[in-house]
Amino acid sequence: MCASPVASMPRSVPILASAFTKAQWIPKFIKPTSVGVKREEYTIDCTRYQKNLGSNTELKSRVDDLYHRIGLVYLTNTGTKDAAELQKPFDRILGTGNLYEGGANPRSAIEGNVYDTGVSMESFVHYHHEMAYVDKSVKNVFFTCSELSPGVDGSSYVSDNIRVTNALSDTVLGRKLREKGVCYVRKLTDRKHFQNLPQIGVYNHWQKSFLTEDPKVAEIRANERGLRVEWGRDRLMITKYFAPSYEYCPPIDRNLLYASMADHSIWFDTWPLVEQLPQEERPLKMTYGDESEFTDSEVAQLVDVYDDFGIQLDWNPGEAAIVCNFRFLHGRPIIKLRSGEVRNLGVVLGEFFKRQGPLPGKW
Repeated sequence: MCASPVASMPRSVPILASAFTKAQWIPKFIKPTSVGVKREEYTIDCTRYQKNLGSNTELKSRVDDLYHRIGLVYLTNTGTKDAAELQKPFDRILGTGNLYEGGANPRSAIEGNVYDTGVSMESFVHYHHEMAYVDKSVKNVFFTCSELSPGVDGSSYVSDNIRVTNALSDTVLGRKLREKGVCYVRKLTDRKHFQNLPQIGVYNHWQKSFLTEDPKVAEIRANERGLRVEWGRDRLMITKYFAPSYEYCPPIDRNLLYASMADHSIWFDTWPLVEQLPQEERPLKMTYGDESEFTDSEVAQLVDVYDDFGIQLDWNPGEAAIVCNFRFLHGRPIIKLRSGEVRNLGVVLGEFFKRQGPLPGKW
């Protein structure tokens, strides 16, 4: 990785979009990883635990140990596709898993506290920390694969954030992020306004994000999450959250980068009905904390550095994983499904924590 964002051409070569948008920066989702944590280090083969997967103390101890040391645990050969059963080996880490409280991006319940991933298969998902754009984030995220058609590449990817932070620490971009912080801007549409209109430019209605039909209640709930609120035309809800770019990670007693291009407008470069919008009109935007813009080379540098330390989770039905939301980011490429093919992943949010930013002396 180059120390300067303009020292060389970015590896994530931009794809020209329409006349209204800037170039698209597409993550490569490099596989298999040649740097960082190896598959055998974070994977547990559960063949001999299948009869008592949820109550086996040896398995739970192995899960706890791997999570403490690495922050990533992947279970294979579990013998079940039941999401509730697959959560049990992680219960000391995950607790009961949190119900969605509102304020986040779109997500629908599958059953209990298990949610869908909330993103169209036709769109890629930039590497990201779950719920970094509000002041109440989550410590970890649990994933389980319930269905995957044979022959379908339904891989997810995680990126090793310790190595990412190290790679950026002495760069111009890393210093700017540390000094300026970031501002997350979201433009949430009004569901009533779009009742009889095409869903062009819609990512998330504020009613779904804040679980209310009342704009006053939505604004109160936004404020409770540290968001500033403005209202635009057609009851467009515009929220801003100013946050540090780094967050203290208790498991390793160190500050880590806690921002990514997933909250930039390039998130929508392959999003149906949104990708054609000009950058400034898209539903998400991320700037520096002084509201200055990221340059194209800085965007490319962040996209590239997460790819540099990407790890493939290739998924089979009945497999499960837990990801520390500090030490890893997660994302995926476009999933190509033919008629009749499926790829279903469930998500459980871990324990919430209030963001505090970096701590002195923990760099």
